[in-house]
Amino acid sequence: MRWNRTLTVVNCHAEGEVGNVVTGGVFDVPGATMFDKMMHLEEVRDDLRRICIFEPRGSANQTVNFILPATDPRAQMGYVIAESTEYPAMSGSNTMCVATVLLETGILAMTEPVTELVLEAPAGLIHLRCSCANGKVTKVEFTNQPAFANHLDKTIEVEGIGSLTVDVGYGGMTYVIVDAEKLGFRITPDEARELCELGQVIKAAAGAQLPSPHPLNPLIKGITMTEFVGPISRENGVLKSRNTVIVSPGRCDRSPCGTGTSARLAVMHAKGLIDVGETFLHESIIGSVFESRIESTTRLGDVPAVVPVVAGQAWITAISQVGVDPTDRFQTGFTLADTWCEAVDDKLIKSRVSSQRGE
Repeated sequence: MRWNRTLTVVNCHAEGEVGNVVTGGVFDVPGATMFDKMMHLEEVRDDLRRICIFEPRGSANQTVNFILPATDPRAQMGYVIAESTEYPAMSGSNTMCVATVLLETGILAMTEPVTELVLEAPAGLIHLRCSCANGKVTKVEFTNQPAFANHLDKTIEVEGIGSLTVDVGYGGMTYVIVDAEKLGFRITPDEARELCELGQVIKAAAGAQLPSPHPLNPLIKGITMTEFVGPISRENGVLKSRNTVIVSPGRCDRSPCGTGTSARLAVMHAKGLIDVGETFLHESIIGSVFESRIESTTRLGDVPAVVPVVAGQAWITAISQVGVDPTDRFQTGFTLADTWCEAVDDKLIKSRVSSQRGE
């Protein structure tokens, strides 16, 4: 081999969602904070994301995490999350993957039965409590940065659908939250393609009609995700619901989505649907579950917010090296609209929605 670039990658998933972790080949990037480092990767070194995620080395259903030295002395390690089309300030499933990889590969020392960690995400410090047994991380519980509701019960106009009432919440990424039942969906695997197509259209409409800035950081993007949610039930004092998040360029998050769960907790609290300390079980489209709760309430400037705690498990699936041959014509990869689809046919969506509604 004569690779001119080599990355060591630990393949991992959290409750079904792939969040690979680069543990070698990227030693550090410039930046006074992890958010600065994220911006440097996005603006200067985006080739690293493309190499790991774009074809022929990656795929649309993967994300990647770059392990970097922390800039805050309170953190043992830092990480930057890179997804198919963006660099989010925070990701729950990716945080679970990063913590699991750091401990199970020995990069950070594991202490059984519980290892306490502080990691630095672009969103800020993330405190983690990792349950461990026989060298395996059996649960990762993290305390997220504050989440808040941007908009409640707002009506937007969506081409092919008409008027649609939605919420918007931030939990590390900003989500337009949609009642799936009102559109005829049960959030089941056979509906995934239709949910993705419709979710991309709703995301674009909500982004244009509902500005959703972060109150403290104007560089954090507005709406970039659609979250379809099911009804909330209560059993033995525990709240339960199903959801799926549509990740651009148009696929379902396989996990219950940690930041999507955080955003939903903030919206539920703002509507009086959940109290501090109550358990909320959030189920994904494939049946995996994150356990969550609101630890406390706070404020971000003038905006009421909640502090979410989310827990799940991650599993390492492979350890590999990703390389680039200097003669490879696809140095930083490529995408095709068959799987990396941004454009959708509004007429097709309209007919499918009408069919779901029985019109």
